[in-house]
Amino acid sequence: MEFADKQYFLLLLLLIPYVLWYFLYRKRDEPTLRMGDTYAYENAPKSWRVRLVNAPMLLRCVVFTLIVFILARPQTHNSWGHKQVEGIDIMLAMDVSTSMLAEDLKPNRIEAAKDVAAEFISGRPNDNIGLTIFAGEAFTQCPMTTDHASLLNLLQSVRTDIAARGLIQDGTALGMGLANAVSRLKDSKAKSKVVILLTDGSNNMGDISPLTAAQIAKSLGIRVYTIGVGTNKVAPYPVQVAGTVQYVNMPVEIDTKTLSDISAITDGNFYRATNNRQLKQIYHDIDQLEKTKMNVKKYSRYYEAYQPFAIAAVFFLLLEILLRNTVLRRLP
Repeated sequence: MEFADKQYFLLLLLLIPYVLWYFLYRKRDEPTLRMGDTYAYENAPKSWRVRLVNAPMLLRCVVFTLIVFILARPQTHNSWGHKQVEGIDIMLAMDVSTSMLAEDLKPNRIEAAKDVAAEFISGRPNDNIGLTIFAGEAFTQCPMTTDHASLLNLLQSVRTDIAARGLIQDGTALGMGLANAVSRLKDSKAKSKVVILLTDGSNNMGDISPLTAAQIAKSLGIRVYTIGVGTNKVAPYPVQVAGTVQYVNMPVEIDTKTLSDISAITDGNFYRATNNRQLKQIYHDIDQLEKTKMNVKKYSRYYEAYQPFAIAAVFFLLLEILLRNTVLRRLP
């Protein structure tokens, strides 16, 4: 247990003058009775009331001490911890353009990709993993972290309607998505640094070409595994028509050559996933990546722990009042 405001313990010094006043000066004000001889009382046994005559004063001191402890804010002793684990640094770069709503994978491409990515993340608890999403633009959804609970929450919140609602431009900026993921890995000290780039289209947006981003990744020692997701030829795509959903056959245009070139430049691999089973197998294959040692800093929350002190203070205060006004009451 730790105390957040230790300076309040200085208030305990006030007990010293109080105790001195009680034993040295307060008794002077108490009523007295003159007697000619006290011989008869010298060997008389002391009653329990006499022995407890100073109990109220001691209880007041205890109550004051407990109040000071409460003011000092006692907290449970949780702190930063360091440990060394096996892992690699991974950035997931996921296409969230509106074409990812196609339902050639079940229930659709984006949900299938999220489900398999979530399983991949859960199977690598010691890895530093982050998430980049891109359509016509790219941004970091989650920086690299070992807090996979937060990462999975952010992954599940990924939606394709951010492009449909105009929050970002629609399209496929492969180069921007890869460059964003690479920028998160450039300062990594891990021996193995990996980007897993998943898309269902070809580059048609962005200021950075995919091959330029691949060259940057290669210069930083980052391997890129590219995944082209979607069936061959055409895929069913949902369209809202008069409040109902109708399906049209949308042509599948995956730039397999560019994706293959990206992986070749960075010593990675290119994969095609035309169904959920293949997509799951691809992530399983990538899961066999080399591991390297890394330091992890883990944070534990602090919890206020004043309640036991408050309960004890109330109990001793009520006990002092009860004793002072009943069995230890002084007359006059």
